[in-house]
Amino acid sequence: MLADTWYLFNKYMKITIRMPMWTLFTLVQPLIWLIIFGQLFKNITQLPGFPTDNYMDFFVPGVLIMTVLFGSSWSGVSLLREIQSGTVDKMLVSPVSRVAIVLSRVLHSTAQVVVQVLIMLIVAWAMGAKLNLNPIYLGLSMLVVVLLGLCFAAISNGFAIALQREEPLVIIGNLMTLPLMFFSTALVPADFMPGWIKYISMINPINYSVEAVRAVLVGTPDLAVFGTALLILTGFTGAALWWAVSAFNTLRD
Repeated sequence: MLADTWYLFNKYMKITIRMPMWTLFTLVQPLIWLIIFGQLFKNITQLPGFPTDNYMDFFVPGVLIMTVLFGSSWSGVSLLREIQSGTVDKMLVSPVSRVAIVLSRVLHSTAQVVVQVLIMLIVAWAMGAKLNLNPIYLGLSMLVVVLLGLCFAAISNGFAIALQREEPLVIIGNLMTLPLMFFSTALVPADFMPGWIKYISMINPINYSVEAVRAVLVGTPDLAVFGTALLILTGFTGAALWWAVSAFNTLRD
């Protein structure tokens, strides 16, 4: 399984390297958000109780997580197209591991979002964001990025297998981006949220991802907050991967 996953992962990476513009294209929306929202809400820091005096510092972790969402939530579209073109059927009659077919695509999507997040970090730093650039804290934030990328790429692939149609998959992809971002602390602190949104954020993996990245990249690192969020996110990711593999096994039958 590991050898097959590595082989297929390399195949997808070679395809991406031949067409790098698609990877960069998905950065357009997060960049727009970083510029526009960073200016639109910059005066919100003057409100009593806001945790930082620079909104850009507060907002950058949210933009990084948004980048992961936009990059991974559409992973299932390419799998669906391979299913419809018959490519997956050909794989199923070969000796390749069935689990590897799913894991290679999920890992490929995650590798792309890691590169995208690193680019966004450089842009945010160039725009004046004050972040903890200690390699340890950067590594911890990248761990969150990897887990979230795996989680939503797996969910997207699972829905692609279950739905077998592109239209509802696109709708679900939209539901996995903006609504989940608004039901998190990506834009405002939890104390500034209406009560009902705060309750929804407690079961939102995006919220825990934003909090984990913010805990190590902004201000004084809080490893307790990071550890709790990481543990919850790991559970979400494990469940998503299990569901995607189970859905593919159903397709095989």
